Amino acid sequence: NVTLIFIHSVIKCTLRHFVLHSKKNKNLDSVLIFHNMLRNNTLFSLLKEICENPQFIVDGANRTDICQGELGDCWLLAAIACLTVNEKLLYRVIPPDQSFTENYAGIFHFQFWRYGEWIDVVVDDRIPTCNNQLVFTKSFRKNEFWSALLEKAYAKLHGSYEALKGGNTLEAMEDFTGGVTEFFELCEAPTDLYNIMNKALARGSLMGCSIDVTSEMEARTDQGLVKGHAYSIIGLAEVAKNTKIRLIRLRNPWGWVLWKGPWSVNSNEWSTISIADKENLKKQTIEASEFWMSFDDFKKNFTKLEMCNLTPDTLQGDERHSWTVSVNEGRWVRGSSAGGCRNYPHTFWTNPQYRLQLYEEDDDPEDGQVACTVVVALMQKGRRMQRHQGAKFLTIGFSIYEMCGKNQHLQKDFFLYTASKAKCKSYINLREVTERIRLPPGEYVIIPTTFEPHQEGEFILRQKLLEPEETEEEKQFRVIYQKIAGEDMQICANELKTVMKNVLSKHNEIKSEGFSLETCRSMIALMDTDGTGKLNLQEFKHLWKKIKAWQLIFKSYDKDKSCTISSFEMRNAVNDAGFHLNNQLYDIIAMRYADEHLNIDFDSYICCFVRLEGMFRAFNAFDKDGDGIIKLNVLEWLQLTLYS
Repeated sequence: NVTLIFIHSVIKCTLRHFVLHSKKNKNLDSVLIFHNMLRNNTLFSLLKEICENPQFIVDGANRTDICQGELGDCWLLAAIACLTVNEKLLYRVIPPDQSFTENYAGIFHFQFWRYGEWIDVVVDDRIPTCNNQLVFTKSFRKNEFWSALLEKAYAKLHGSYEALKGGNTLEAMEDFTGGVTEFFELCEAPTDLYNIMNKALARGSLMGCSIDVTSEMEARTDQGLVKGHAYSIIGLAEVAKNTKIRLIRLRNPWGWVLWKGPWSVNSNEWSTISIADKENLKKQTIEASEFWMSFDDFKKNFTKLEMCNLTPDTLQGDERHSWTVSVNEGRWVRGSSAGGCRNYPHTFWTNPQYRLQLYEEDDDPEDGQVACTVVVALMQKGRRMQRHQGAKFLTIGFSIYEMCGKNQHLQKDFFLYTASKAKCKSYINLREVTERIRLPPGEYVIIPTTFEPHQEGEFILRQKLLEPEETEEEKQFRVIYQKIAGEDMQICANELKTVMKNVLSKHNEIKSEGFSLETCRSMIALMDTDGTGKLNLQEFKHLWKKIKAWQLIFKSYDKDKSCTISSFEMRNAVNDAGFHLNNQLYDIIAMRYADEHLNIDFDSYICCFVRLEGMFRAFNAFDKDGDGIIKLNVLEWLQLTLYS
C-alpha cells in the first residue's frame, strides 16, 4: 500500500509539472495526450480529495455552473448553456437522482443521443486538477461538479478530452437532444429569420452563434465580441420605443461579457424604453455573462447561426413539436456505393438512394406558392472518435431528384438526363450538412454522397418534415380512420369508401352520400405513392385537402344547392382547378361524366378531377426536359393509361 501511494504521488506531481509547463506555453496537447496514456484512476483527483463537501447539483443546474477551463471546448459549453434553459431536456441528459451522499458508489451516469439511439455513459468522480483546482470546466461554486462530470462523460463518449478540442456547437446540441440541426450564414439569412428563431425557441429548440475567424483565433472585435468563440442564444424580445425594437439575449461561456455596443449593460438605449419593459428584460438576464443586443446588430456582428430542432422522441409527448422525423442509416463502400458527387457521372448513380414523400403543404406559403418544407440532415459517423488515428471529417453533401412510381435503384441514364430539384448549398467537411428545402408536394429521392468517389464511411440521413398543427376536423377523421383502418393504419378502396361516407356525413356544406367504388379506386391510384394499393393516414389527409379545395369550386357553381353542376359549368370549374384543356377534351368530359339531364353530380365531378390530376402527374413524370412532349414505349403507355 505504501508503495502504491508513493507511485500515485510521483505520477500526480509529474502531471502537475506537465500542466504548469504547458500553460506557460499555451499548449495543452501534451497534457491531453499524457492524460490518455495513463489510467484515470491513477491520474485524476477524487473530488472528495479536493473538496470537503462535494455536491453534484446545488440549487438546480443552471447557466452559472458552466465556466470554461483550459480546454478549447467553448462549443460544448455553449450547447450545455442552451440545455439548461429547458429543464426537461437537461435532466434527460443529466439524471438528477445522483449525489455524493445517498447511494454514492463513486460513479455518475449521463445519457447522450448517438446516431439514432440514447446510450448511457458512466464515469467515476476523478477529475483532472492542478494544485487542487479543476483544469477544465468548473462551476462558480467550488463544491458543485455536475458540469465537470458531464464534460468528462462527453469526453469518454468521443474517446478522450483531446477529441473535444475545437468543434461545432451543433454537434453537442444533437448529442444532447437527438434533434435535427440547421445552419444559417447570417449574411445570406432569410428575411423572416427573426420569426424562424422565435418559433424555434417556442418549440424548445437550442441555438448558438459565432463569428468567423479571419486571422487570430479568439481575437476581440472593437465592440468586445470574440471571434471563433461560441455563444449561446437564450431568448428574443420586442420592446416599444418609437417603433418596435427586436432584441436578442446571448451568453458567453467564459463567464464575463465585453459587448460594448447598443443595449449593453450601461448603454443609453435602456433609458428610452418603458420601466416595465426594462425591468422585464433585466429580470431575464440572470448572470453577468449574458447580454442583450439589437437583432440588427446581431446579424451585422455575427456570421453563423446554429439551430437544433427537437424531435418528437426527445420531447416525449410535449405538444410543442410539429414535425415528424424519418431516419436512414447507410454507408459508402469503395468500389460499390461510394460514387462521389455529380462531378463523377459514371459512378454517381451507385450512391445510396432514399425516397422522400412530401404531402403536408406549408400553412403560410411564401409568395403564394404551394410547397412543403423539409429539413434534410446528412451526418457522418465516428470521425471525431477516430481523430487520434488520423481520421478527418469527409467532405459530404446531397442532391434531391423528383421521381414517380419507381421503386428500383435509379440508374446512370436517369441522372445523366435529369436535373436535381434541390441540393445542399455546398459540400463541407463537417460532421453534418443540413439544408432547409421547400418543394412542391410529390415523390423525391435523396442521394447522399462524399465529394470524391471511393471514400468510405458510415452515415445517418434524417428528414424532418414540418407539419401544420392538427385541426379539430383532422382530429375527427383521424378517429374515424383509426377505427376502420385497423393496426396497419392503411385502407383499401372499400375501406376508403366507408371512411369518406363517415367524413362527408359530418360536413353540412357537402351534401353527398359518399363516393362510388370506382371513384375510390381512382383516388388510391392517385395518392398511393408507395405501391401498396392502399392509403396511409398521411396520404389520406393530403387527398382530403384536395377534395376540400375542389369542393369549394363545385359549391361556387352549384347555385341551386342540388349537389350537381351543369356540363357547361364544368368547363369553368376545370379551369378554376388549374387544368387547361382543349375543346375536344371538354367534349369528352361532358359525354363521360354528365347524366341524361346534362348534370354532373359531386361523385362524378371528384372522379373527373382525380383522374385529371393523375394523368397530368404521370405525364410530367415522363416529360424529362419539360417541353410538353413525351416518347413512350408500350409498357409506359399502359402505365399512363391506367390513370384514365
